[in-house]
Amino acid sequence: MTDDTPLKWPPVAGSEIDTLLGSLERQRRTFAWKADGLDAAGLQATVGASTMTIGGLLNHLALVEDDYFTRRLVDGDMPEPWRSVDWDADPDWEWRTAADETPEALQQRWRESVRRSRVATREALEDNGAGTLMKIGWPNGETPSLRSMLAGLIEEYARHTGHADLIREAVDGRVGEDPPDDFVIA
Repeated sequence: MTDDTPLKWPPVAGSEIDTLLGSLERQRRTFAWKADGLDAAGLQATVGASTMTIGGLLNHLALVEDDYFTRRLVDGDMPEPWRSVDWDADPDWEWRTAADETPEALQQRWRESVRRSRVATREALEDNGAGTLMKIGWPNGETPSLRSMLAGLIEEYARHTGHADLIREAVDGRVGEDPPDDFVIA
């Protein structure tokens, strides 16, 4: 991509990186649309036997964005609140604590993590392209490329956007695959 404007959809005949970034941005936009405008009750709603909430998803995806791009890709310090969490004592912290957060705080945390990820991605692409290796690999010793990370994050968003779709429909009936054309991540 040549500017800072995220693609709304992947190009139908674009480059590898534009296709990956366009796919990721489509998933981010759709997820943001599913989480948009909900009050605390809407963010804490569950469906069926699941305890998953859209608020928990916002927190979880913010953590994943920061783990993939801030920590693993560039070996940066995790921002708060992640830095202060004792993950050994509370491995589900991001899911469990979402109900204690305001809708505004959850949305802001997720949007800021996405912004950090976009900057890290842009810098990695400028340095070494899609083949840029993460500075911190996986626990099994493998060191994925940015290309692999983007594919993994697309999968993560696709799965959780499906969860958000079901929860949001139960909350207020909002359905659909794609947000309206004028919807942007604030």
